[in-house]
Amino acid sequence: MSFIKETEEYLRDTFKKCGYEIEDVTLESSSRRDLGEFQINSAMSLAKKYGKNPREIAQNIVDSLDDRFTNINIAGPGFINVSINEKYLLNRMNEAINNFDSLIDKNEPKNVLIDYGGANAAKALHVGHMRSANIGEALKRLASSLGDNVVGDVHLGDLGRQSGMVISEIKKRKPNLCYFDANYKGKYPKLEITPEELAIYYPEASKDAKENPERMEEVREITAKVDLCEEPYFSMWKDIVEVSSNEIKKTYDYLNCNFELWEGELSSLKYIDKTIKILEPFMYESEGAKVIDVARDDDKIEIPPLIVIKNDGATIYATRDLATIYNRMNSKFKPNEIWYVVDARQGLYFEQVFRASYKSNLVSPDVILKHYSFGTMNGKDGKPFKTRDGGVLQLNDLLSMIRDELSKKMDKYESGKEKEEILDKLTVATVKYADLLPYRTTDYIFDIEKFCSFEGKTGPYILYTMVRIKSILDKANINNEKISMIYSDTEKNIYLKLLELSRIMKQAYSEKTLSYVCEYLFELCSLFNKFYGETNIINENDYTKKCNYIALLKLIYNSCSKLLYILAIKIPNKM
Repeated sequence: MSFIKETEEYLRDTFKKCGYEIEDVTLESSSRRDLGEFQINSAMSLAKKYGKNPREIAQNIVDSLDDRFTNINIAGPGFINVSINEKYLLNRMNEAINNFDSLIDKNEPKNVLIDYGGANAAKALHVGHMRSANIGEALKRLASSLGDNVVGDVHLGDLGRQSGMVISEIKKRKPNLCYFDANYKGKYPKLEITPEELAIYYPEASKDAKENPERMEEVREITAKVDLCEEPYFSMWKDIVEVSSNEIKKTYDYLNCNFELWEGELSSLKYIDKTIKILEPFMYESEGAKVIDVARDDDKIEIPPLIVIKNDGATIYATRDLATIYNRMNSKFKPNEIWYVVDARQGLYFEQVFRASYKSNLVSPDVILKHYSFGTMNGKDGKPFKTRDGGVLQLNDLLSMIRDELSKKMDKYESGKEKEEILDKLTVATVKYADLLPYRTTDYIFDIEKFCSFEGKTGPYILYTMVRIKSILDKANINNEKISMIYSDTEKNIYLKLLELSRIMKQAYSEKTLSYVCEYLFELCSLFNKFYGETNIINENDYTKKCNYIALLKLIYNSCSKLLYILAIKIPNKM
């Protein structure tokens, strides 16, 4: 249990012992450190209930506090200011050096499935896929670190018009393949296709189909056959998805995004019949299609019915999402919550799907289905990132641009494996920190030069600080991990900052945004660098003082390492 939670429980019990029934007491960090490091404001809320002056209530509490507090005083109408007894504070810090969990508070464990990534098979990942992957992975690690049982599903977009596009292009380029021979009677072989071919086929087919109605009609026909699992197109498409998934996985692996499930729309097909059977009593026919009415009397905006089956009898994206939910709810994992990390434009759609799921009892009322949307990543012009010719920027191209910018700052390293490994970690840190720093729902401008800087709120700044700390620890080679005294205000501020971590983690989890963690990391690293500028750590002659310093550095390094792990950022050995 964290210091904050433990102290708040103690304070609540103290209020009750003094005769004041109160549900929660909050220990607030103080902006007036001269008055106290923390503030307790509960006396004001109790004054009216008990018909007493709040200062009288505050005085009752102050008289009952134990020796964990010093500098106890009452300000204004009844604000109780306290500081932490140094001995008590140092005991907590020593406990935390190799025990990150002592700084945070665990949740009551629940099963959470996070749907994020959302790459489309047979298409290159573009910058629009980055936020879903980064936010989803970090939320997964955050929830896991706080005690939840978490599974991440990439949920590939592996059905839809791209299947018709790619197969149409194969047919155009290789018409003599057996798949396109109506008289072929043998067993269809596995389709041989390379990632390089896939990178060309979809954009070429898409461009031609936009200009050629006959080509578009062929694409629609092939897509319909794939959706209906008709051979040989269905098997061709599964082979294409396999090749595409392997390429997509390479990029996600590079970004340290590791999915427990590699499922998608194709995976849901086997559950559609069972899902439709559950939905059937709630569906009705509208213009030939089958829909579910999901509107409510208290809706502020119009919520149209959810189309489940099209007028031609075909299933659609919503059908497959509902079948996916059916599969998830009937899996061994049995999630208590499913989080969808998808951009804000899908908000209405998810509201329809969730309502249909609850209305049909596809999920029970106690299961939480939640869409956690996010803002867009924009270029310097404030518009979504584009290539020079106006196209969507591919994610690998963005990563290459960042890597090239960072490489300019590492000219002291000769080309080789070591430099490449450092550049890879720096590139990922740059992307992730920049992407997770803004509040989840906020649009932001991705400025490559700014985010590649080794100063300010950037991934390189955080990693440079970590490498500096590790270098000092290695040089000192001291294993006496004990803090026995506080020698400066900066040290005290570092310890107090570490006490705030439980609240930061709780807030990040509650609001499903990593912005608080990113800000906290920057503040803690800045405090270390201030301490480093004020203190001669390695050359300190007083061994006891030096041991204190090294223990403090281990505490900072271990705590920041855990937070960087949550952000899915790896630390290089040197920079």
